[in-house]
Amino acid sequence: MKTAVQLYSVRDDMAADFAGTLKKVGAMGYEGVEFAGVFGHTAEEVKAMCEEAGVTPISAHVSLAEMFNDLEGVMDVYAAIGCKYVVIPHMSTDYLPGHKDWDALQEIVNRAGAAARARGMVLCYHNHNFEFERVGGEWAMDLMYKAFSPDVLQTEIDTCWVNVAGLNPAEYVRQYKGRAPVVHLKDFHQEGHITGKLFDLIGVDDDAPAQGTNDSFGFRPVGHGCQDIPAILEAAAYAGASWVIVEQDQPSGDNTPMECIKMSIDYLKTQTY
Repeated sequence: MKTAVQLYSVRDDMAADFAGTLKKVGAMGYEGVEFAGVFGHTAEEVKAMCEEAGVTPISAHVSLAEMFNDLEGVMDVYAAIGCKYVVIPHMSTDYLPGHKDWDALQEIVNRAGAAARARGMVLCYHNHNFEFERVGGEWAMDLMYKAFSPDVLQTEIDTCWVNVAGLNPAEYVRQYKGRAPVVHLKDFHQEGHITGKLFDLIGVDDDAPAQGTNDSFGFRPVGHGCQDIPAILEAAAYAGASWVIVEQDQPSGDNTPMECIKMSIDYLKTQTY
């Protein structure tokens, strides 16, 4: 497996100096990058900057809103950059199986999966913890994947949110052997059990208040939190992942976002995978 970083982790740096940040990421030892927007640059510019930085543009997080508004256009951009994967990063609970917009999700995912496949790319879904609600005795997350064939939708399992939901992330990754080409490595610290939705702790709007504080839950560089990273790496390899992707939604302690992702890759260099 190769190691990439989700550039949302250093989004302010990317906004200030796109090319320079890519070079710094490559110099740290990251082999690939996953985009969270291109900050006004053209596909040709982004591709050239990645080549100059020596990093592979492997994937991009693309919102459902972008897909609904201009599916073909957004797919063209990331195909031109050279991305292999296009990932739905987040959605409203209304789109989950059993909820009011489930039919709309099925329609856009089927179209997006076909559009990605036509360009030699793969559509994936990046989970949080809210997808782990019971619907007819099964997790909504699993029902969603059952509704689509693997050639339409594959996984990008975020191992932090699987853990927060109360499941073992390594075991969950293993469950999707053959359907887990990219796996998110995310570490965190948690004191006690935090119930409710956590997204307002990380600056994402949500329709239910989180219960807990930033003191009881916080992100950490990979290898510096409570996650069993060696077990997750072993599971990702077992599942057939080509890439593991570091993501840290917010920096921790007095460290800058760039310092945090440096701590993550330095830890991962001590691991065999």
